[in-house]
Amino acid sequence: MRRRRSRKCLCCGEVFRVDPRNVRYQRYCSKPACRKASKTARQRRWLAQPQNQDYFRGPYNVARVRDWRAAHPGYWRRRRTKPVVALQDDCCTQTVDLARESARFLPAALQDVFLAQPAVLVGLIAHITDSVLQDDIARSTQRLLQLGQDILSGGAADGR
Repeated sequence: MRRRRSRKCLCCGEVFRVDPRNVRYQRYCSKPACRKASKTARQRRWLAQPQNQDYFRGPYNVARVRDWRAAHPGYWRRRRTKPVVALQDDCCTQTVDLARESARFLPAALQDVFLAQPAVLVGLIAHITDSVLQDDIARSTQRLLQLGQDILSGGAADGR
């Protein structure tokens, strides 16, 4: 097990934990001011390299920027002239009795169906249906309960 490395931030001087994926390179902590200082130092190091010193200068880059600006006139000055129009009007609010409305759509939970029944019955149904998921057991239980009520009330036919 590796230990977590700590390092002193080059900007604020506080000790911070280094990200294990970036141990070799991280010298600054994650505070916004330190991140800004890190970016400034990184840019300064990049521009100090000989191959990068003329990266933003020269006739090629001047022509490239001119072409882009010609293709995108007023890019940085663009303002919204039209107000944003809503796609639909506001509706009047309606009060909804959540307890009553949601009770219609939610099936009875397995715990409610078997509140007074022993766990043996749940185990038997799970064994017969070969399922241990509560939703499947609850569906089977509802089906068995309906079948039993139909048989007891005489409302079900043979079932052939």
